[in-house]
Amino acid sequence: MALYSESGLPASYVTLPFKEWQSRPEWPAVSLANTDPVEDLAPQVGRLRLIVLEFPKFSDGRAYSQARLLRGRLGYRGELRATGGVLQDQLPFMLRCGFDSFESEQKGFGEALARARKLFSVVYQPAEDDKVPASRRRLERERAVL
Repeated sequence: MALYSESGLPASYVTLPFKEWQSRPEWPAVSLANTDPVEDLAPQVGRLRLIVLEFPKFSDGRAYSQARLLRGRLGYRGELRATGGVLQDQLPFMLRCGFDSFESEQKGFGEALARARKLFSVVYQPAEDDKVPASRRRLERERAVL
């Protein structure tokens, strides 16, 4: 499985499965199944360096919701990695949800990731990727004119 990451964390960085991590919350990396409650990470979220979210199959999107909760509600700023059924055509949406690293065996994945990072020059909804929505840009331009 190839790792595509810009964070600088080594591919060998050890994550603990969620159940095991609960007994060792000082550990800086955790792996969650898409059924694990992300809210349980809240007390330690500032200390975590890596959270890996599992996509058991490409059609199961619960890890998208977990990512949005981690980034938006819990304020997680460390590396958020997608693993499992991660497909190239889902990359733009994963990036918008806050994923910044990926594990994949698909041929051409690195090139697809580079394209996905540049795909949307304008966005319409706020998300976890810190891109400013078009409506806010417009409002800021109008305020600058006044």
